[in-house]
Amino acid sequence: MSGFASALADPVFAKLSHRIPPGEWALMHEDITAIRALKRERDAIILAHNYQTPEIYHGVADIVGDSLALAREAMNTQASVIVLAGVYFMAETAKILNPTKTVLIPDSRAGCSLAESINPGDVRTLRVQHPGIPIIAYVNTSAAVKAEVDYCCTSANARKVVEFAAKQTGTDTVIMLPDRFLAANTSHETTIKIIAWDGACEVHERFSAADIAGVRAQYPDVTVLAHPECPEDVIAASDFAGSTAALAAYVAQHHPARVALITECSMADNIAASNPTTEFVKPCNLCPHMKRISLRNIRHALETMTETINIDPTIAAQARISVERMLAIP
Repeated sequence: MSGFASALADPVFAKLSHRIPPGEWALMHEDITAIRALKRERDAIILAHNYQTPEIYHGVADIVGDSLALAREAMNTQASVIVLAGVYFMAETAKILNPTKTVLIPDSRAGCSLAESINPGDVRTLRVQHPGIPIIAYVNTSAAVKAEVDYCCTSANARKVVEFAAKQTGTDTVIMLPDRFLAANTSHETTIKIIAWDGACEVHERFSAADIAGVRAQYPDVTVLAHPECPEDVIAASDFAGSTAALAAYVAQHHPARVALITECSMADNIAASNPTTEFVKPCNLCPHMKRISLRNIRHALETMTETINIDPTIAAQARISVERMLAIP
């Protein structure tokens, strides 16, 4: 069988054929085949976030999901090497939970606007300004910031962590950082007062209620699903809001005929591949940091065993406490 025919015979192509042309897939397949072999050779596993492109998400990833799912799976894996197809803070989280394993990120420039909006000194200042108030950090933060807070959370469990932290400390107030929109949207789900940091995701903050109105005008039957990192007026104008895992589950359970997914573009591509009866319409925004990860640099990471994630042991130990407290909450 020729290389081209072999590529088209790959079962993954059947899932992606309506998204990736045959010629383009054949070129990708060389890297995909090499990556699959390298994973066996290196005893490696690839964790891919929902915002990765379909050829990564469906073609080489062993575990896919949102930040919470990847954190849990990173802690449970028996593989010697973890390749994190996502942004830098996710690779740091995997290393925090697996200090003896090798964790690789294919491109260390894959950052995050949220993670860069706050530093450890900012957290220490907040403690002085609000003594006795528990501090919760969204997982979209650096290891150094996680080391300074009491709990971590994700968009999937933010309300639960907020209420648990308040109950454990006997307060009616918590601090949530760094995403002001996640904090605001979570505050509508609980009676706990939330003091927010003024950070935002550069992908989600660009959406507006006008975008939603425009989509509804063009597609009156559309179901609008939004991520809670979006502004409050976007969430109010949507039919359902939730984490990336919750958005995927909604489509799988309800099978809406037409969906506008108000989040990162590749998320829609990946859900569409698994839900062919649902039509996905834009708008969406690309995350430039997620898109730094490619098949080619995943392959290079496994060939050269670079770039490795290294965290100061003291910082890692402290950060692990806040992450494990999150994971321990039912």
